[in-house]
Amino acid sequence: MKFPISRVAGHRASHAYDRYARWLPDSKPMRNLLLFSLKAAVSFALLYFAFAHVKFDLIGRQFNHLRYVWLAAAILLVVAQILLSSLRWQRIVRQCSGPGEPPFTTANAFRYNFVAAFFNQTLPSTIGGDAVRAWLLARDNGGWRSATYSVLIDRLVGLLLLAVLVTVCLPWSFALVSDPAGRLALLVAGFGSLAACLAFLALGFVRWRVLDRLWVTRQIATAAAYARGVFATSSGRTSIIAYSLVIHFLSVSTAWSLAKAVGAPLAWNQALFLVLPVVLIATVPLSIGGWGTRETAMVLAFGYAGLSQSDGLAVSVLLGIAMFVGGLPGGILWIVDHSKRRLAAP
Repeated sequence: MKFPISRVAGHRASHAYDRYARWLPDSKPMRNLLLFSLKAAVSFALLYFAFAHVKFDLIGRQFNHLRYVWLAAAILLVVAQILLSSLRWQRIVRQCSGPGEPPFTTANAFRYNFVAAFFNQTLPSTIGGDAVRAWLLARDNGGWRSATYSVLIDRLVGLLLLAVLVTVCLPWSFALVSDPAGRLALLVAGFGSLAACLAFLALGFVRWRVLDRLWVTRQIATAAAYARGVFATSSGRTSIIAYSLVIHFLSVSTAWSLAKAVGAPLAWNQALFLVLPVVLIATVPLSIGGWGTRETAMVLAFGYAGLSQSDGLAVSVLLGIAMFVGGLPGGILWIVDHSKRRLAAP
């Protein structure tokens, strides 16, 4: 029996596709690869823009005469931020946990947060560590709902207090930055982030039925209701706000210490007015570990303030290195924990 040519060709094409499809990855890894490639391209593009506005010989001389005492101080400040962030998150988890869930210990809070800090610098996003600590908390405590919402609220609290500080410091920032584009960027970063956070918190007080139609909007509204419960008690609210303010001031002190390490003439109050908006912009998950976004914003901020852009780039690069080194204990904890579970699996 003879087959039509089109049928034979279709059969051969189908057979060839089946053989080829075995070597194709499924759709989810392909999407992850495309997302990673996109973030890597953004990082390289922003880094190229940042390096194009500086003098490499000046940066080389600064790194050759690096003051390692100030670099070590900056790394210790990064570690202090991770520890305080752990205590703040522990407070939020206690408010979000259900009656049957086990208590969230301080040791686990430290461990999860250090692992998250490590993955924040290695995963293709500035929020990759948040997904890791939510997974760790849900794996060990068994509450996916409270784990996810607690991480989201913890990120929101840090962003809200950072936006408040940037907005409150705008009069002094404007005195330091006279360029219209720089002032506009400060306004958009401060008031835009503040408005977004307040809009999210408002969903916890006013529940619209239209939000229940979609799964995403329904989860966002539920998370806002959890956030309302977190801020309901005065003691919890006061401690969470205090932790957040100290963490942000430690970020300023870290950048100031790194400026001292490279001999950059940056006063602490200048770091307060310039670094906080840079940290706020770097929270946007556009690049790998914030690399590129942070450097570009720092170079532009220093340039708008009339400071050396080379100093801004040097401080930003050292800040990324200090954050990576500060999160290295989390990588060690992750390897040890993974090895123990593999040995216990049989």
